[in-house]
Amino acid sequence: MKFCLVSASPNEGLDEREKNKSMAAFPPLSLLYLATVLKEHGEDVSVLDQPGQGLSVDETVEWVLKEDPDVLGFSALSTSGMTAGLISHNIKEKNPDITTIIGNHYATFNAERILNRYSDVDIVVRGEGEKTILQLAHCLKNKKPLRDVNGINYRNNKTAVATHDQPLIKKIDSLPFPDRKLINVDYHCMMAGANVAPKKFTSIVSSRGCVYSCRFCSCKEIARNHWRARSAQNTLEELALLASQGYKQLIFVDDSFTLNPKRTIEICKGMVRERMDFQWICEGRVDNCSLEMFRVMVKAGLKILYFGIENANQRLLDYFNKTITPQQAETAVKTARKAGVDVIVGSFIVGAPDETREEIQNTINFAKRLPIDLPQFNILGAHPGNDIWNEMEAKGFLDVESNWETGVAVSKICPTAVPCGEIKRMIHKAFFDHVRRPSFLLKQIGKTLTSSYRKNVAASNLTRISDIIKGTNAVT
Repeated sequence: MKFCLVSASPNEGLDEREKNKSMAAFPPLSLLYLATVLKEHGEDVSVLDQPGQGLSVDETVEWVLKEDPDVLGFSALSTSGMTAGLISHNIKEKNPDITTIIGNHYATFNAERILNRYSDVDIVVRGEGEKTILQLAHCLKNKKPLRDVNGINYRNNKTAVATHDQPLIKKIDSLPFPDRKLINVDYHCMMAGANVAPKKFTSIVSSRGCVYSCRFCSCKEIARNHWRARSAQNTLEELALLASQGYKQLIFVDDSFTLNPKRTIEICKGMVRERMDFQWICEGRVDNCSLEMFRVMVKAGLKILYFGIENANQRLLDYFNKTITPQQAETAVKTARKAGVDVIVGSFIVGAPDETREEIQNTINFAKRLPIDLPQFNILGAHPGNDIWNEMEAKGFLDVESNWETGVAVSKICPTAVPCGEIKRMIHKAFFDHVRRPSFLLKQIGKTLTSSYRKNVAASNLTRISDIIKGTNAVT
């Protein structure tokens, strides 16, 4: 049986001007895991990263028809689900015998809605897909009933059917390393409009899930509040493979890379011991940030550290259920700076239902006071799967039918919120005020002069950096 797996583009209207332009930052790891699992079980698999390869809908359809698969599977996140639905329709018009499947985050929380809206989608996969895809392959190949497959929604005589959830994979070490050679794309990592990974770059995940319950995040629902880590040894084996394949820069896309400091330190010491010359990026929580751990991470090649600071107002942090304080954020940033992290990024969320203009400004001022290199301001969104969505729906502010595929900014629908347009203007001004300060620019120049990593990034992004300083790049 032949499978074609497609990472769908978030932009279904990709036109000829954007043809061949890479629009994806990272490899679609979830899809590569599925493809690798299928290959190991003897299935014929090809993979297409539509945004990574800059392909239009028509070009993607042409590729699928040329591959002539038995099964066409999509990985879809938010608006990319609409693209997947459109491609499925165009494919079915030309080859109605193909079985079409949609999975990933978008599918997990919208399974029944997808089947209702897209008649050309046959099966929706919820949650982790490695076990499910093998069960599906077995059933489809042997014409067995789909009710035997866990974690799916499908139609039976035009009636939507949902099977039991697929159990989570407990031993992540049991999964094969994703075969990145299945996709031939030069990936990159963009930050504030600049490519911060100009060398050969990829992503890696060393754990799945999260034990926290932030109300703006849906990870807890997908992972059922479980954190499952790969062993340090298993992670190091994949890192050694990446080094042998010529990768120089990477990002850990874990939701909770530093959750277990002992494991984090063990991975980093292994990277140092094996002389893995990587420059890498990860996220960290501000309440889990020992100087010892950061120093080992820096020694192992950490260059960019993202902190989810979120807000300067404890009232809003409590509303988000973030379980941190502004004081912890300040301590974490100073500790990371002391440890020698090259670039510290602070992520902030504003636009809660009753957040005032003064509270938004307080967060903006807090970002300016912190010794971070870049602030990343985000407007609170309601998406299927997060608690904010459920709250907005319960209060009658949310038109589910109009917003389930895209999500919506809370400030666009909640009458007590500061208007979304006003928030956008505030944070856009805040970002450029932050990066144009003479004191900030002097410090950044000084850091660049003493950092070979920063020098390389700066040399690769001279035009972009100029645009940012001039304010011609939209980076917030």
